[in-house]
Amino acid sequence: MTSPQQAQVLVGLLGAGIGSSHAPLLHQREADRQAIRLLYTIIDSASSRLTADDLPGLLRWARTLGYRGLNVTYPFKQQIVRHLDQLSAEARILGAVNTVVFADGATCGYNTDAVGFARNFERNFRAEPRNAVVQLGAGGAGSAVAHAMLTLGARRLTLVDVDASRAHRLAGLLAGEFGADRIAVGAHADLTRLLAGADGLINTTPVGMAHHPGLPVSHSDLRRDMWVADIVYRPTDTALLQAARATGAVTLHGAGMSVYQAVAAFELFTGAPADAEAMLADSEELLRSGR
Repeated sequence: MTSPQQAQVLVGLLGAGIGSSHAPLLHQREADRQAIRLLYTIIDSASSRLTADDLPGLLRWARTLGYRGLNVTYPFKQQIVRHLDQLSAEARILGAVNTVVFADGATCGYNTDAVGFARNFERNFRAEPRNAVVQLGAGGAGSAVAHAMLTLGARRLTLVDVDASRAHRLAGLLAGEFGADRIAVGAHADLTRLLAGADGLINTTPVGMAHHPGLPVSHSDLRRDMWVADIVYRPTDTALLQAARATGAVTLHGAGMSVYQAVAAFELFTGAPADAEAMLADSEELLRSGR
């Protein structure tokens, strides 16, 4: 492979409503620190009217233009899987890809969301209880977060998704690896009861994002003796986190997860180790400045 210092590394982000993502600046700043010539582009399906049916053509287009890889976000993380030549072990288990690398004539899919969530959780919530955890969302990001949460020792994880069949599919997959006694599926109608006995709540749905504003649970279901994590980072302080803090609960925003998954993706794209602490500092500065 050509050394990253000798050729420009062209990468991009594919997703819907991603114009405000700071992924390009995170990657480009780290590349600048390492004297890597990197160009990071945005492929916003909302503005370009791309659908899942366009994914095969998009992958061909990116390879033809010389892209080294693509980050993939909502709503394509699961849909892109069947169009790739190879999958990492984690991507195959989760059925979701957030990083595609073009190498040796093949498209290779990886999932760096799970390690991103795990590193962020351990950095900030190492001592928080995790006997009973409720997770909202069982999509592409949700599958990675659920796997990470069980790996981190959650004794009972309950998945709640508007698409019950999707939650049951993910639960079945995770039960095979972690045991059926540690994973369950709940209904939105039962959220009050589920949250009453939960140590923590994780939101992996788009609710709370700039283009999906709102609160995914009732304010009255939040308690001071629970923790609340949101994987949304734009805005960093979502309506859910604000409501949780108002009750006295401890909260965790999604910026750290976005950085740690970007660290892993950067290393896949460039073959160079990334400076996670520097990228965390970059993220904090970018979010403060609104960039």
